[in-house]
Parts: sequence; structure tokens; C-alpha cells
Amino acid sequence: MRIVVFCPNLVGDTVMATPTLRALRRGFPDARIVGLLKPNVSPTLDGAPWLDDRILFHPKAPLREQRMAAVVARLREERFDLAVLLPNSIRSALMARLGGVGRRVGYARGGRGVLLTDRLSPPRDARGRFEPVPIVSYYLGLARRLGCPVDSLRCELFTTEADEQAADLAWLRLGLLGDRPVVCLNTGGAFGPAKNWPEGHFAALARRLVAELGVKVLVVCGPSERESARQIVALAALDDVVSLADEPVGIGLSKASVRRSALLVTTDSGPRHFAAGFGVPVVSLFGPTHIAWTRTYHPGAVHLQQPVPCGPCQKGTCPLGHHRCMTELSPDAVFEASRRLLGRPRHQAA
Repeated sequence: MRIVVFCPNLVGDTVMATPTLRALRRGFPDARIVGLLKPNVSPTLDGAPWLDDRILFHPKAPLREQRMAAVVARLREERFDLAVLLPNSIRSALMARLGGVGRRVGYARGGRGVLLTDRLSPPRDARGRFEPVPIVSYYLGLARRLGCPVDSLRCELFTTEADEQAADLAWLRLGLLGDRPVVCLNTGGAFGPAKNWPEGHFAALARRLVAELGVKVLVVCGPSERESARQIVALAALDDVVSLADEPVGIGLSKASVRRSALLVTTDSGPRHFAAGFGVPVVSLFGPTHIAWTRTYHPGAVHLQQPVPCGPCQKGTCPLGHHRCMTELSPDAVFEASRRLLGRPRHQAA
């Protein structure tokens, strides 16, 4: 049997899809399972054992073989028997249909039900509106529809030898190797600036973590967050607060850094989910987004959200211009949550 899994478009959603990928492999142990992923998201699954191959797709990819026409042609060549559509987009359903996949399983949203052979109804509340449900459970609904055994809701990630070597070199250069615990900080994200916690708040938190808990602090970042990471380090003004801003950043280095850390403090962005994937304690800072959508069932997770009359608004940029949901979330509150998690034995958070 040949199965193609249309994977999520975002890093965090891809982590939350790992219980579904694990269930599909358990349910179809002898199948050829191929993941269809965006090139920038694909490294999230590096080292994972569930996929036999990957097809890289982006509608505006510089490489022609990664664009829609070429990918549809490859789907037809591979003669897939089953497509599991994790994204809710009409394009994913259309590609599976044009690619000649006989059975297409997904949620009937956005008018794409006619393109599916197996249609699941998304959860709705009493008023008929989409109900916020954890994405982990939402994706697993597709695996359950196919009769796959679900062993747990646990997100799971892996690193490669290259990831760990890159982290070894970076941590050596930054003076992080040794006996002192390292706390990772993560800001930014593709959603928009409304999710960001102020650099000054991160710097104040970093100073207290170093001074009162004796840890070292590493600010992780992607290419677009380099300047923010540098700003946090500059404002903290301590030798024990460093960042990956001047390292060859990438998903693999970030994964390996989070995996070996004692704690991650993060906004609601993709790398937040690395903590769940590796069983690392995490303090997640929520502002404009619903906590319910991205619950990871991670026992070592603490979610903080400052109540405001206008939120959560689900907007990438604060429509009122004050950004109170994040600016009023105090470094003192985040420090107390961090202190409690760092005092907990690691096995309780794994």
C-alpha cells in the first residue's frame, strides 16, 4: 500500500502531527508512507522513523520540481492508494485529486468536501462555529478514521547526528558546555508581531534567571529573529546570557539546543513545540491566540496568558495598537513559573 500524508504548513503544527504520523505507521506497518512537506518545515521531522520518503512542495518554490504541477505529476507517477490530508486547505485536497489518489481522507472545510472520499466533520459548538480543540486530537481523528491504533497523545521529535554536532560547536563557542543548567528563551514567530513578548521583558527575565537561579541563558532564534535575539542579549548585559544570532541558525540547531536545555521559555511560536517533542519543561507565553488550539498534552508545560477585554483576538497584529495582552504579562510572573519548573525533577516533565 502507498500512502501520502499532506503535512501541516507550520513548524509547530508539524510537531503536533507527530502522534498522527506515529499512529499511521503503527496502523500500516508495511505500507510505503511518504510525507508531503514545505521545504522550510521538513527539517522538523529529520530523524523521525515514520516516513519512508518526502516530497517537498511550495507553490512559489524556486525549484520547479517543488511547485504544484511537478508535485501533482509525481503523485500520479507514484500511484498512491491513500492521501491523509492534515491541512484544511482546498489546495491539498485538489492536489490529491489531481494526483490520482483513490482514497482521500480529510476534514470537510472550506468547500472542499466534494474533493474528498472520506469526509470528517470538524467539531462545532452549539452555535455552529468551529470549536477550539487541540490540534493534536484534531489530526488524530484522521488516523482513527482509518482504524489506526493510537498509543498516546505525546508529541515526539528526534535530532540527527549533524544537528547535535552543530549544537556542540555552537554551545562550545558560546561557553554553554559545563555543569550549569541552560535555559532557552524563544521569541518571534510566523504568525505576526502580536505574539511577541517585549525584548525588555525577556532581558529582565534573563537577568533574574542568572542572578537568582544560577543558570545560563541561551536565546534561540530563526533567521528573521536574529536582531531581536541580539537586542535581548544587549539589554540583559550579562556574560551568561548569549544567543544563536551569529550562528548558522536552522531548525536542527534549535531542536538540539532545546533538547539539551533545562527549560524553554517561549512565545506561542513553532519552537515552543520542540519542548513537548523532547519532554523539556516549558513556559509558554500566550497573547492573541487561544491556548486550547495548541494544547500539546505535555505534563511539563505551563501556559501563561494575561486576561484583557479584547482578547484573545487571533490577530497577527494588535488591532487596537496597545498590545496589552503581551506587554502586561510581567517578567516577575514568568520568572515564578520558570523557578517552579526548574525545581521539579525532570522525569515529571518528560
